[in-house]
Amino acid sequence: MPQPFEDANKFGKEFLDANLKSLATLSKSVQAIAVEAGEYTKKSFESGSAALEKLFSAKSLDKAFEIQTDFAKQAYEGFVAEATKLGELYVETARDAYKPFEGLVTKTK
Repeated sequence: MPQPFEDANKFGKEFLDANLKSLATLSKSVQAIAVEAGEYTKKSFESGSAALEKLFSAKSLDKAFEIQTDFAKQAYEGFVAEATKLGELYVETARDAYKPFEGLVTKTK
């Protein structure tokens, strides 16, 4: 004779365990994303400050334009690289957060 309440209880426990594993993964991933964003912000501020110092020490308008152009190019390339890295971290976070539920999804089919 089927045990519907025991089966439901077992499924509920498995679902709760999967949620806890998923939340632990999300917590670690969000922390890694925050650290990465903080490091990028610090690096960006430092490079901006260095470029500003170079700009103030420029002897000619041409040199100032060159410094500004180099800074803009480096800032853009750095931003694109960081956005790509963060995008990969978000995809990895979603993938890892779903993993605990994969077994449950196949059981319900």
